[in-house]
Amino acid sequence: MRTTKTKVKHPAVLYAEGVCRGKIKAPKYVILQCADFLRTYKGKNKKYIINENLLDKIYKILKILKMAKGPKAGKAIYSALAGYQWLLITAVLCTVYRKDKRMRRYQTAVLEICRKNGKTFVVAVLFILLFYLEPAYSRFFSVAPDGALAREIKEALEPLLATNVEVFEENEFKVLRDYILHNPTKTKYTPLNYSTSRMDGKEPSVFIADEVGALPTSYPVEAMRSGQLLIKNKLGFIISTKYPTADNPLEDEVDNAKKILDGLIDDESVFALLYEPDNTKDWATDDDILAHGNPLALELPDVWDDLLKKRRSAINREKLRENFLTKHCNIIYQGAGTETYIPIDQVKACKVERIDWSGREVYVGVDLAMTNDNCSVAMSTEEDGEILSHVMTFIPEGRIDEKSEFEKFDYRAAIAAGICIACGDMTVDYGIIEDYVLNLEESKGVIIKAIGYDRYNALSSAQKWDKKYTTVEIRQHSDTLHPPTKLLAEKVANKEWHYEENRLLETNFENAKCTYDTNMNRYVNKKKSNGKVDGVVATINSVYLLQQDILFDDSGFTVQVC
Repeated sequence: MRTTKTKVKHPAVLYAEGVCRGKIKAPKYVILQCADFLRTYKGKNKKYIINENLLDKIYKILKILKMAKGPKAGKAIYSALAGYQWLLITAVLCTVYRKDKRMRRYQTAVLEICRKNGKTFVVAVLFILLFYLEPAYSRFFSVAPDGALAREIKEALEPLLATNVEVFEENEFKVLRDYILHNPTKTKYTPLNYSTSRMDGKEPSVFIADEVGALPTSYPVEAMRSGQLLIKNKLGFIISTKYPTADNPLEDEVDNAKKILDGLIDDESVFALLYEPDNTKDWATDDDILAHGNPLALELPDVWDDLLKKRRSAINREKLRENFLTKHCNIIYQGAGTETYIPIDQVKACKVERIDWSGREVYVGVDLAMTNDNCSVAMSTEEDGEILSHVMTFIPEGRIDEKSEFEKFDYRAAIAAGICIACGDMTVDYGIIEDYVLNLEESKGVIIKAIGYDRYNALSSAQKWDKKYTTVEIRQHSDTLHPPTKLLAEKVANKEWHYEENRLLETNFENAKCTYDTNMNRYVNKKKSNGKVDGVVATINSVYLLQQDILFDDSGFTVQVC
């Protein structure tokens, strides 16, 4: 399939192919997004195609417009754009429905990228293109944490418009203090300041949220999205570097994008280029970490050399480290930071079609949260040195739709799949969970060896289970949880842990973050995690019981717990 009328292969395609073939260094999620783009480009997507006519129009515009400043000043923007910039422009603006080429596929574009990679410039280029591509009387907005950041995009636009004044019609653009107006279409771009602007009531055809990691809340983004409810071809850009804390709106957007790319959330309207390194530990020596966060530097040797100098300074000077890691590596640095518990690709590699539970001795782990939250019950067993687990999650029946929307997970599909039970109204009915555990032997054909629980919320339930089974209080402290946390991670890495299809459990694993105590005991930290992790916690509790039992018997199943 031809996607362009030009004789040479499009720069976006060259970039995506280079990434997928390993010729251009890029992190995992950029590779996944490039692969998806190439499937569409090559005509292998049954639902979406590249709009060739629109792409040719973009070619023509960018070949006429000139760079305003920098080493490529005076050259055509077409030749000055980096590979990732071409990919962003092409994929977001030109990927359309097969049945209606006027409708774009993507409604949200997430660009997570390090400082000095031309993100503000590409945003300015996008706005110029959109002035010509969007319907008359469209409204564009940019939102940012403060006045200085809010003006950056407008200040990037102004020299581009001034440099190309001979190309435009007379008085085609009107540049005022508070906005830019495209006179022929009456389309207006207005930068908004988070601290001073009321953002409700706007109707943006397109919005760009800049430096989202510095926003104190998600209000500006959600206000823009709310204003797009009646817009047919809506579009929003989420753009930022990392910031020192994980508690910010950017991390929520990035987390959602990762789950989409991992196949855990079905949402075809999000395009994401997440330039954050796969490995965050070896930043002082691993050049791939710099490469993963800085795609522009791979095309500009001077920029790459400057990054290497900044790294040497960060190694030698602790005070420079946080800024270097967050802004030039896209790594959240808080001293002893937080890390992903188990990579989701490792987890999914452990999935099996079916586990026959009949006759197996199992250890049951329970995570009973507050009654208005998710609760999970896991059972685990050992077979020939491998661990098998099954997890059931419980949610309040009256909050199914609310939770599905807020958490961006289809709980009704999970219920239909038999991996989740809705019980109670606005709170979970603990009685249903208690009965589920008491009926496990009959329903699954298993033999319960012990039930592990956290005293905080499960004491009353444990007293009921104790009448029939051995119950064990599992202290939710790092020294207690480190051995099973470590064992489960090792078993997953070696594909010696297995579970049946369970997208909710996979989502829990993707959410799970680990921290270390002062003795370097590793544990899943609920407060640091990016969403629900009850299924993971329940599984670790069940592995704790299994581990304790196995360690003191003669089965030959040995583990290292130190």
